[in-house]
Amino acid sequence: MKEIRLPVGVSDFRKIREEGSYYIDKTGLIEELLKTKDTEVTLITRPRRFGKTLAMSMLAHFFDIREDSAVLFQGLKVSENKELCGRWMNRYPVLFISFKDIDGRDFSIAYERLQGQLVEVFKKFDYLLKSDLVNEEDKRVFSLIKSENANQGQVSRALSVLMSMLAAYYGKPVILLLDEYDVPVAKANLNGYYREMLDVIKGMLSTALKDNPSLQFAVVSGCLRITKESIFTGTNNFTTDTISDRRYDEYFGFTNKEVKRLLLDAGLEERLELVQQWYDGYRFGDMDIYCPWDVLNYVDRALVQGMEKPQNFWANTSDNAVIGQFLDRTDFDVTEKFETLLSGGYIIEAINESLTYDFLTSSEENLWSLLYMTGYLTRVKKEDAKDSERPEDKYTALRIPNAEVQDIFRKSVVEWFNKKAANSDRQELFHALWNGETEKLTKLLSDLLFDTISFHDYAESFYHAFVTGLVAGAGYIVESNYENGLGRPDIVIKDRSSRRALVIEAKIASSKERLDKECRAALLQIEKKEYARKIERSGFHKVICYGIAFYKKDCMVKSLEK
Repeated sequence: MKEIRLPVGVSDFRKIREEGSYYIDKTGLIEELLKTKDTEVTLITRPRRFGKTLAMSMLAHFFDIREDSAVLFQGLKVSENKELCGRWMNRYPVLFISFKDIDGRDFSIAYERLQGQLVEVFKKFDYLLKSDLVNEEDKRVFSLIKSENANQGQVSRALSVLMSMLAAYYGKPVILLLDEYDVPVAKANLNGYYREMLDVIKGMLSTALKDNPSLQFAVVSGCLRITKESIFTGTNNFTTDTISDRRYDEYFGFTNKEVKRLLLDAGLEERLELVQQWYDGYRFGDMDIYCPWDVLNYVDRALVQGMEKPQNFWANTSDNAVIGQFLDRTDFDVTEKFETLLSGGYIIEAINESLTYDFLTSSEENLWSLLYMTGYLTRVKKEDAKDSERPEDKYTALRIPNAEVQDIFRKSVVEWFNKKAANSDRQELFHALWNGETEKLTKLLSDLLFDTISFHDYAESFYHAFVTGLVAGAGYIVESNYENGLGRPDIVIKDRSSRRALVIEAKIASSKERLDKECRAALLQIEKKEYARKIERSGFHKVICYGIAFYKKDCMVKSLEK
């Protein structure tokens, strides 16, 4: 394997270039952005961890009049366009701000963090206070904001005031780069102060973007396209680029060609198929895209730690609550759709790309749209859909993009089912279990199977998770040995206070007619390997052994007591 320096977790373009880290050239974004000279505001939305912040940092270093950044772009695609570089590189004042850390359990905490973020930005422009070119009233508001003594109205004007000062000082309008614009309202919606935060952010963006003579143009990035009416009211010459659009499709995330080259440079070219299976599969515009966060993390671990099998890196960057929110909605019957997705198929749904956070979960359409816009689902090419199922223009064929997101879905379904089981009345189930009532158990488990969501095409892991989830969190000791393959029973449930135990061995039948045969095979295995005797030796007086056979959403239970 070769030694290359991978910028895992680094989103500062200057740092990557100065330290000689591996950089996949995305500077073509600059040329593409400048093709539409009349567009004042461009909103770009992509799922998390697809390189939005690095792209914004790259734009900042290219345009900022305070820098001499030619060396940073040397050898990159944009440097080949001498005319463009001569006109735009380091020619305009730039205001680059990120809202990614504006969070809090209530509005006052989040508002304080917003003020703190503004203070950090304003500190960089202290020199403006000494200039005779700058308006005195703007200086006064600047000082109030910087000292955190500004009122909410002045905070809402913070960006426009700073832009006015920069434009006066440099004699040129300002390029505004606003990263993660939707984080404050997303967090506010989760914590119950959406309207208060929306008022602040809407006022800030309105004064900065609407009829502002100090604005050259603005690029705004985020995960969702919040409806223009909600947050960008009255903004002129406003365009958006979402994952459905083609214009910037190759500039966020890695293309197949780029991943092939990275793996070749790292001496890992034989792992392309594995990386494709786990981290490819996103469809942005007309391009198939890999998640760059995952690819870089995997290659880095492979080089540094010798890791071979891919793992889920994306899941650790969020709580993935959106899937649980969907499953919790009892008024939506999405079981069959989730099973189709988990089996590798696709569903066809209407997608709304303009959302408001306070209505995200108000309809099934909005929730499918949310899963699509945030990267949990991706678009299927029309030609890959069956002729009879090709979606109309207002509908989109959706699927899970790759093995990594499939893993997130599977774990989310297990967590949802376990939570649902823990909160349900399981007395009838436990009574039947401890009393060997196999006919009642057969009915209860079959009914529960019908209500849950299957995954991995009814593999043994699904049924094992299903049974374990039903008995977990009820005050019993639950020992699960499916994962380690030690030749022990699948599940052992111990009630120490009553010195009784259950042994469960599960089998999959190839048809409904073979359920009885597989049940008996499970009981035979328990007897042959003396599972019950081993438990009795540890002090348990009553041990009931169950053989359970499953076929899709049917089951059969048989028992023997030792």
